[in-house]
Amino acid sequence: MAMAESVNVLGEVLEACGFDPKTGFYRDGCCNTGSDDVALHTVCTVVTNDFLVFSRARGNDLSTPVPAFGFPGLKEGDPWCLCAGRWQEAFEAGCAPRVKLRATHKAALDLCDLDDLKRHAIDLS
Repeated sequence: MAMAESVNVLGEVLEACGFDPKTGFYRDGCCNTGSDDVALHTVCTVVTNDFLVFSRARGNDLSTPVPAFGFPGLKEGDPWCLCAGRWQEAFEAGCAPRVKLRATHKAALDLCDLDDLKRHAIDLS
């Protein structure tokens, strides 16, 4: 499977999202994507309790540890590469977590509007 070029939504080199816990579809700490990442784990976020409750209600419990997969469970403040569609869904529901634009892969723009991502950005000066 081919990995897409590591470019962020600003057209720059993709920065790391987080290593504690290690995030990304490829668990490389970055929101890299490729042809095998059909859900587009491309939006680098800092999760909130509101988002974790929302995600659990949508059938994706991100707060419960799953040791068999090396997943520690997320808590408020953790960095995480979210599926672009889930971020968009949370945005439309009014509970989207904040976004690190420099660590959000350009492929997120297939499902998310750049202006919406910018309004939730934590790394714009």
